[in-house]
Amino acid sequence: MASSTGTGWAQLRQQARSLETQTETLFHTYSQFAAVPNIPAKPTEDERQTESKLQDILEKRETLVSQLTRLLDSEATLTASALKQNNLSRHREILQEHRRELSRLRSQLQDARNRANLLSNVRSDIDAYHSSNPEAAEADYMLDERARIDNSHNIADSVLSQAYAVNESFGLQRESLANISRRITGAASQVPGLNSVIGRISAKKRRDGIIMGSFIAFCFLMFLYFM
Repeated sequence: MASSTGTGWAQLRQQARSLETQTETLFHTYSQFAAVPNIPAKPTEDERQTESKLQDILEKRETLVSQLTRLLDSEATLTASALKQNNLSRHREILQEHRRELSRLRSQLQDARNRANLLSNVRSDIDAYHSSNPEAAEADYMLDERARIDNSHNIADSVLSQAYAVNESFGLQRESLANISRRITGAASQVPGLNSVIGRISAKKRRDGIIMGSFIAFCFLMFLYFM
């Protein structure tokens, strides 16, 4: 009898765990209906079927928990098992959590549907108002155009401000370079013989330039002569 009872307990627990897993999967599917961009005004066939499956599984799990409770109460040895008592308590807790989750998801879906219906009604009222008041529709259109033009002006002002800032930065850099150049020149004038060295370097560069220019001119004339 104890072996038969143990086998029944194991089978019922296996069924309970399997149904708990199915419930989690269906919760994921059910939650997606509230996340669609344009939720329909009424529940779709898939939504109704998913909710019905969830409700059926929760009822089956309630029955399994009751069977496990009776089985645990029928045997003194089982009643003494703290592990089985804990397992049964855990199945009850998960069942209650899933019942609350179903209620939460159902409310979430209804809230999303109410918001979508409200927005749809507002848009319909606005369209109806514009249809019955062409002047108001034209005024709204002009306001929208004015807003777009103002936005374009703001963008242009921002670009010009950035350009002015960059130009000012370049001016500051040029002034800094000029100051550095003046300081170097001033420092060089205070060092004995440095101006003379700089002058010789400059003269040598000019002389080399003249020699190179003369050589190039000579080569060009020879090229023309032999042609």
